[in-house]
Amino acid sequence: MADLFTNAFGLNGKDIWVIGGAGYLGQATVHLLHAAGANVLCADLDDRAAAFVTSAQLGPQVTPATLDIRQGTAIQTFVSEQMQRRGVPHGLVNLAFASTGKKMEELTEQDFDDVNHGGLTATFLLARPIGQEMARLGRGSIVLFSSMYGSVSPDPAAYEAPMNKNPIEYGVGKAGIIQMTRYLAVHWGRQGVRCNCISPGPFPNPAVQQNEPAFVERLAQKTPLGRVGQSPEIAGSVAFLLADAASYVTGQNLMVDGGWTSW
Repeated sequence: MADLFTNAFGLNGKDIWVIGGAGYLGQATVHLLHAAGANVLCADLDDRAAAFVTSAQLGPQVTPATLDIRQGTAIQTFVSEQMQRRGVPHGLVNLAFASTGKKMEELTEQDFDDVNHGGLTATFLLARPIGQEMARLGRGSIVLFSSMYGSVSPDPAAYEAPMNKNPIEYGVGKAGIIQMTRYLAVHWGRQGVRCNCISPGPFPNPAVQQNEPAFVERLAQKTPLGRVGQSPEIAGSVAFLLADAASYVTGQNLMVDGGWTSW
């Protein structure tokens, strides 16, 4: 029975690329994939991935890398070089995102375009070449990241000053990720490649939890579970979608939101 469970949920011998792997949700995801037996490529801006992998003592199973997905040429070079070194990954996870944090009235045309290039266009430019190679081999799982705000609008009552309401360009881009997920799932489905996305609910990072307790409590009270999420609760969903246990799951948007979108 142990082998049955390990075969379904384990990731032994699988190569997984995690983009944005040094962030709050990314770190928990990399830790769990490491524990599940995967070989992980952890990519993030500047030296963030290297600092995280070193401090967490995850090497040599986890390899750090630098990538700024806002740059299309950087994505192309990164994918080409890493495939030459590692081969075609079994899984791709993209947690990278972009946002201005500005109020809608302050948002410029360039702000809007920059954010959706960094969040939406960059996701496409990353997923397409990797998905094509996965399809050539007849296997692979892609996990993209949307948000509860790709499906619903932020409640202004939760964002009392000094907090700014979640910005419009972020939600618009995240809604696009959900549709991209469906499109890619259909496009590569007959070639054995699955594509799903995860929509986190309220997962304020540790700094916000420490510095803005009243805001965090307002978020908590908007969920049926009465609390905000903790990063390992995202990691489990990622690991499931990458594993053979989810072999018949594709084109789905998994809400990991404590029930936020249920009422």
